[in-house]
Amino acid sequence: MGPRLYRRVLLTTLALLAIAAVIYTISRIITFAQLFGLTKPHSGIRITQAQIAAAHRIKPDSREPLVPKIIHQIFHNWHDANDDTLRPDWAAARKTCMNLHPDWEHMLWTAKSSRKFIEEKFPWFIPAYDRYPYPVQKVDVVKYFVLRYYGGIYIDLDNGCAASLEPLLYYPAFTTDGGHGALSNNIVGGERGHPLFSLLTDNLLRWQVNYILPYVTIMYASGQWYFTAMWERYHSLLSREESWIVNSPEPGPTPLHHILMDGRPGADPWVFFTQVDGNSWANWDNRMFSVIGDNIAYITLFFSSVFLLVLWACIRYSSRRSPETAHKQSAA
Repeated sequence: MGPRLYRRVLLTTLALLAIAAVIYTISRIITFAQLFGLTKPHSGIRITQAQIAAAHRIKPDSREPLVPKIIHQIFHNWHDANDDTLRPDWAAARKTCMNLHPDWEHMLWTAKSSRKFIEEKFPWFIPAYDRYPYPVQKVDVVKYFVLRYYGGIYIDLDNGCAASLEPLLYYPAFTTDGGHGALSNNIVGGERGHPLFSLLTDNLLRWQVNYILPYVTIMYASGQWYFTAMWERYHSLLSREESWIVNSPEPGPTPLHHILMDGRPGADPWVFFTQVDGNSWANWDNRMFSVIGDNIAYITLFFSSVFLLVLWACIRYSSRRSPETAHKQSAA
């Protein structure tokens, strides 16, 4: 193989690798954008709280509830594991749910009881559980495991109840939707052993990555971004009629509901839930990513444009410096 042919083969190979890299990068950008509903709406059925209440009021369901009457909440005291005293506003919010559901079981998972539960029921996960660098990640994963094992409705401590949650017991599995960005894992419910919860727990090991930035690590390895990715994955498997989804305990495989909890002015009113202020896991980069989240569409478009512009410039420069061009210039 002569030098000229060798260079031509090398340039062709590099160009093919560059094209493959571009395709992969764009696919990853599209996949990531799907977490925020930028390229398409979130999978499943979007429904407001008012629609759920109205449907239940007009035609009460005569079936046995699919979801057990259990409300799960989690309190991990990150400063003193022996102190399980709730903040006054959290205790008040929790009391609203207890008052409206006196015949339900109310389970408060502490740091000690959470780890004991994982150790007894899912011992294979204990090494990974102990490796999480941020305490809130343990809170996230405990949500998924208790729902998988018990079923019921999980509610964050900064959310309370404004009405009976009885109408929600007939949805095989559901989550909440802030109306913009990723889906929420602040309030999640479903029947025991639902495939969504198996998907959430079984993929935690593979997604346990430290992305250096605390906010990204929390959100993508166990939090809302992870939850949304698994939600989309569930509906992808559902559309392909995967046997372990189709043969789930629910009466026929159907898309799941995400219940609107948009708190912005002019949004649909809340019926079932309330919210108190307070973020218990803020890190130094939370504010930065909050701004990014509010402008994610513009930021994605900007970086995609920059990437394509740089790629175009590199290709153009490479074509100008082809072996034939360089040979002619040197001969002159």
